[in-house]
Amino acid sequence: MSNRVVQGRMVTAETLAELVEGERPMDAEPIQDADFDCPECGENVIQVGYMPSVTEFVTAYKCQECDWADDDRDE
Repeated sequence: MSNRVVQGRMVTAETLAELVEGERPMDAEPIQDADFDCPECGENVIQVGYMPSVTEFVTAYKCQECDWADDDRDE
């Protein structure tokens, strides 16, 4: 399992997904680097794929330095 530092604290894939989703996911894939920089501060963005429910898979993106986060859901 990969751990990363996000806004000064160490997170696992599950806790990163929880930061973005607001609740703990059923399952999460390892954290990876995203292929773009944060649109708000220009720092590194990481991504995590997770299942918030049995029927849904989401990829979430989170800046390692600021509060910016997003996901790939069609809203």
